[in-house]
Amino acid sequence: MNAEPSHALYWFDYICVGWLWLALTLRASAALRAPEQRGLWLAVATAAVAMLLTLPVATQLAVQASAGVHAIALARNMSGVLSSGAVLYFVSAAAGGRRLRLGVCYVTGLAMVALLALDSLAPPHQEHAIAGHGAPTPSTAYWLVMVVDHLVADISCTWLCRQYSRRTPNPVLKASLRMFGIGTALSFVFWFCQLINLLFHTHRLLPYLPYVMDLHGLLRAIALLVPSLWAVQGAVVEIRTIWRLWPLWRDLVQAVPNVAFLKPRHRLLEIVWPQASWRLLAYRKIIETRDAILVLNDYVPACAWARARRHVAAAGVAHAKVDATVLACVMTGARSAKLAGVPHQQSAGSLGNCDKGGLASEKAFLLDMARAYASAPARNFAIHPNTSDRNEYR
Repeated sequence: MNAEPSHALYWFDYICVGWLWLALTLRASAALRAPEQRGLWLAVATAAVAMLLTLPVATQLAVQASAGVHAIALARNMSGVLSSGAVLYFVSAAAGGRRLRLGVCYVTGLAMVALLALDSLAPPHQEHAIAGHGAPTPSTAYWLVMVVDHLVADISCTWLCRQYSRRTPNPVLKASLRMFGIGTALSFVFWFCQLINLLFHTHRLLPYLPYVMDLHGLLRAIALLVPSLWAVQGAVVEIRTIWRLWPLWRDLVQAVPNVAFLKPRHRLLEIVWPQASWRLLAYRKIIETRDAILVLNDYVPACAWARARRHVAAAGVAHAKVDATVLACVMTGARSAKLAGVPHQQSAGSLGNCDKGGLASEKAFLLDMARAYASAPARNFAIHPNTSDRNEYR
């Protein structure tokens, strides 16, 4: 490899390992609480230890602590085998069967004992490596045990992730399984290439293998972080809903204060210092806005709806936004009438899609209405532009 790719790989190593440890830290408490996630978390944790021990700074620190290059290489490979065992345990736990899980534990333990024995029986050596030429260190048998162990675990885990990601209706679990499955498939590519190097003594693939292993670690980190990323995405959606509904909600609640669970505060405080969860606040904004609209509807004379529709049509509003804009227009006037003390009356007007469908459709409609509420058609519309119209309230 030339100097430039080596320099890029140097930083890519640290970025991937850093993301891996960040994911492990953020998901540790959730994994420890859920037994079905412990094997998965342990698999990633042991892989992270193995990847950490490949970093030059980790090797330097270990050598300074008198651990020795040989001890670092052995610990790295043992962590990798333990990681493959944890992956197999995850597979066996999902497939079911206590005997299968116990078998995985026995096989993993046997593989680690075999590696220790083969390492101790080998001639004196330091680093463990498969070179493009010459015999591998410490021995061919040592590397065959380790490569086969990884390949079996990777094939089983990739198959399981593929099957379960197709079956589950949970989008978070589906995305997590797919990311973990792709990452495990990259691990398979890495160890399969190592097997080719071991059997055919070729060095053509060696320069690219570190990139493959780094991508494997990055994808596994993303797989662990999917629930957290999904929660962040949900929080962003709720915050946007609160922020966009707030001006309309505030104005309507000022006219109908009894519908509000909490008193209106500054718009920014609703986000940075919420009085409840963002999800609950967004839900309350939708419900309270809808309730205020239902109350204010009694302050809209029947003729105002037809005039509002003509006014909106003259403004050239898109057809999909007409109902929301018409409602924004009449609610502007109804709010003013309510605050002015005009007696309410039963309206013959339609509320459009505000009180139809589920929460998602109602939310979408109110967000359109909030946008229309600040537009020129709503600001320029008067519910009783002349004296004859005012008489309709009496």
